This record gives sequence, structure tokens and C-alpha cells, in this order.
Amino acid sequence: MAELPITPEPLNDEERATYEWQSWVPGFGEQGQERLKGASVLISRVGGLGSVVAYELAAAGVGKLVLAHAGDVKHSDLNRQLLMTHSQLGKPRIESAERRLSELNPHIEIVPIAENITERNAASLVGEVDLIVDCAPLFEERFLMNREAVRQSKPMVECAMYDLEAQITTIIPGETPCLSCLFPEAPPAWKREFPVFGAVSGTVGCMAAMETIKLIAGLGETLASKLLTMDLRTMRFRSNRISQRADCAICGD
Repeated sequence: MAELPITPEPLNDEERATYEWQSWVPGFGEQGQERLKGASVLISRVGGLGSVVAYELAAAGVGKLVLAHAGDVKHSDLNRQLLMTHSQLGKPRIESAERRLSELNPHIEIVPIAENITERNAASLVGEVDLIVDCAPLFEERFLMNREAVRQSKPMVECAMYDLEAQITTIIPGETPCLSCLFPEAPPAWKREFPVFGAVSGTVGCMAAMETIKLIAGLGETLASKLLTMDLRTMRFRSNRISQRADCAICGD
């Protein structure tokens, strides 16, 4: 894929010290870190998946994180949503996420949006950033982000989990299949609440964060046109090639 149009931001001495170990990664270096600092990422939902994605990207030094998540913290969030705490029960999730990430890395910009992705805000939120990480559980939100990613030519890391299974792919508009190629319609059995361990969310969340870092820095090989599926019950991982659908309503001819 072509390099993302990101303007690198120079590092100060404190940042060089903070990110020293990852700057030793071959092919990354200070130039890669400057691209992370200059990048902006939208994370839809900072729940089980998004909490981990946001935490790892904040720790890695991505310069701007736009976080979209409505609702208040409840007890059932606490086993997997790592940015939520008991002290924040009954308070907005987005406030807990912002506080925790700002404590972790006070040098990045956090833009908290106390809303989920809707028809009203999808275009403007996607328009604010260089790329998207889709961590939303509902297909209506996922389809909106996919549509805007394709329309605005923004890469999107798409990930999901259920039970002890998870999957992840990277969507590059104009180059790869989009989400609607994989799911022309929302699966009828998909529900808002489902069985899952926090460790499953965390596993695929870390992969999504690494995929985002690679896209920004031009590092390694991404999951463009590949779907990685994993079954943590058996520890089996599989990567399959996926193809664009000619009749896709979003990205087809």
C-alpha cells in the first residue's frame, strides 16, 4: 500500500527516552516514532477491545486518539474493559478512558466523544483522523465506519471476538475487500451481549494495536486482503486470503 500521508512530528528528549526500546526495532527507529507522534486514530468503542487498543497506542506514542463511546461504567464492564475502574461505576465510560490514558501518557492528545458511531457523526469523526480501528460490537456502527472509510479512503483495522474466538483484518480502500464484502448483511444471530473473556479481547486488541502501528510506520507486513482467525480454546490460528466482491454495495464496481 502507499504510505499514509502523515506529517512526522519531531521528538523531544523525554519522548526519545520514553520510546527508546521500541525505537530499537529494525525498520522502525526514530523516523517511525515521529510518524506515530504525527498520526491520529479513531477508536470506535473503548470496551473490551478498544480499551486495549487505546492503551497500547497511547503507550506507543500515537499523537492523537479520538475515542467514541457512550454510556456509563457498570459492573459487567470491569472484567474486560481495562480502562474502566470500580471508582468510576455509574460515571461515563469515556471519562474513565480519558483519565486513565492521560495518566499513562500526558503528552498525547485524547479527544473523548461520549457518543457511539451514528449516521449523524460517522463522516465527521472519520474525517478527523488518518485511520480507524473498529472495536464496535454492533454491525450498524461497523457498517457506518466501513462506508466512511471507503468513501474517505481511510484505512481501517477491523477486529471482533466471540467466546474464545477472534478475527482481524485490515481494510485498505481501493486495494482490499471491505467489511461489506465479508458481511453483505449483519449476521442475524449476532447480539449486543455475548460470552467472552477479557483475555480474548486483549489478545486481538493487542494485534489490532500492532497492525495500526505498522500501518502508520510502514513497518512489516499487514493483514491487508487477509483474515486472521484464532480459536484460543485450541490455540489454533489461521490466515486466509480474502477477495473483494464485485457486487459489493460499498466498494464494488
